[in-house]
Amino acid sequence: MSLSEALVLSARPLPPVSRVIVSLALAVANWELRHRTRKQLGGLSTHQLKDIGLDPMTASAEATKPFWQA
Repeated sequence: MSLSEALVLSARPLPPVSRVIVSLALAVANWELRHRTRKQLGGLSTHQLKDIGLDPMTASAEATKPFWQA
């Protein structure tokens, strides 16, 4: 396949089913990132929270949110 053929193929929009699958995969990746970062946030000490500009109440509220909530 030539470079011009590859560019034409990559410029085509994805089929509808593929778009749904890609969207779902991106949502799951986002949920996993939220879960991991909130878990880490919940494990920070008061001193570490102060270093990043958060008070313990705000950090606790964010850390206890379910992964699907933004």
